[in-house]
Amino acid sequence: MTHSLHFYIDGAWVAPVTPAEIEVIDPATELAYAKISAGSAADVDRAVAAARAAFPGWNATPVEERIAAMKRLLAVYMERYEEMAQAISHEMGAPITWAREAQAYAGQGHLEATIAAAESFAWEESRGTTRILREGVGVCGLITPWNWPMNQIMCKVAPALIAGCTVVLKPSEIAPMSGVLFAEMMDAVGLPKGVFNMVNGTGPEVGQVMAGHPDVDMMSFTGSTRAGIIVARTAAETVKRVAQELGGKSPNIVLPDADLEKAVSEGTIGVMNNTGQSCDAPTRMLVPASRHAEALEIARRAAESVVIGDPQDEGTTMGPLVSALQFDKVQRLIQAGIDEGAVLVTGGTGKPEGRNVGYFVKPTVFGGVTNDMTIAREEIFGPVLSILPYETVEEAIAIANDTPYGLAAYLQAGDIETARAVARQLRAGSVYVNGPAWDLFAPFGGYKQSGNGREYADWGIHDFTEVKGVCGWE
Repeated sequence: MTHSLHFYIDGAWVAPVTPAEIEVIDPATELAYAKISAGSAADVDRAVAAARAAFPGWNATPVEERIAAMKRLLAVYMERYEEMAQAISHEMGAPITWAREAQAYAGQGHLEATIAAAESFAWEESRGTTRILREGVGVCGLITPWNWPMNQIMCKVAPALIAGCTVVLKPSEIAPMSGVLFAEMMDAVGLPKGVFNMVNGTGPEVGQVMAGHPDVDMMSFTGSTRAGIIVARTAAETVKRVAQELGGKSPNIVLPDADLEKAVSEGTIGVMNNTGQSCDAPTRMLVPASRHAEALEIARRAAESVVIGDPQDEGTTMGPLVSALQFDKVQRLIQAGIDEGAVLVTGGTGKPEGRNVGYFVKPTVFGGVTNDMTIAREEIFGPVLSILPYETVEEAIAIANDTPYGLAAYLQAGDIETARAVARQLRAGSVYVNGPAWDLFAPFGGYKQSGNGREYADWGIHDFTEVKGVCGWE
């Protein structure tokens, strides 16, 4: 990558209006290994103006041509796939195998799903004498997080562009190198000037400016609930559409007839993947009280099987947390679990043995957790599992729903009809029964304080369109 100190605006790589730099830290070494430029309101103004000027022409471009552009992006993405995996591994500490098979793959998978969905999407339909048209909503500001950079960039950019929108992307300043590489890929696609723009920088200096900008028609934000509230409040002044995918504290109910060994082992590893830095991680495991002790032993074995090490080592299964800030937060919450009386099954505070450099943490499991404990209420965003015992399935459902979040829920069951009945009672945007394969065509988004709107495939396309009724068409 040669453009880390530039922004991509109006089809060209440009320097910031006011020079300012942000160091990019490799979390495995705690050392800066790159720099990006920090944008300002003036840079946002330039990018939004370019997107605004490009919108009429792009929105009028036949959808087949917009889809063809995304197919060209897919070809470029696959050519530079290994570069993307390496960029993500260095910027956020993802083990390289995970970066290839999960992180970089997410970009490929979502782009393929969006293209397929667009080819069968109902762009127009008739209802009586009225013609229903779906058109791009306008200029869209996209703010993406550091924990799944390509997953979220592709989930926003691809459907927005196919819908006919023009965009200004702000990747996370903590893990921005994948975003710079993505912009290089977009440059190679050959879109009309101003259709795709990227400005790096902080939330207050770039993201919040986009949210309040009068020429931005929609904001799509993924990040913390706290930051999402700021984006929504700022956007309200100009009555723009806001789609948000925010925090989570997902329950994982192991029903009495489930295979306990399989359910607890897989559920524990599901928390440890991505070093626990996934908004839909199944961090609250609910198990029958009569099998609580057995579940703790299974979870301990699973957690202690995690291989902590250098992200560039092919055998590493868990790397560091992304930053010193995240490290300190996770340490504080682990200590809170100890102080409030939860049973520390494995892990705990401090760094793993032999890992004095890097933001590495111990895979941690707590048992005997009650739903009023801090570790059961707050989103930890680290490899920390809380196991809560329950007496009845009705109690498990009540505990699962007793949270301000509602992004995802997990069910482990023997009888599928029972699982379906429980799934209907869970207040979450996604429910995963018995560890299914990742479905890129399923809707993704949250209830309650986990956000609004839906992403993935046609669900994402829909959220980036306006619906127009032309009455008297026939």
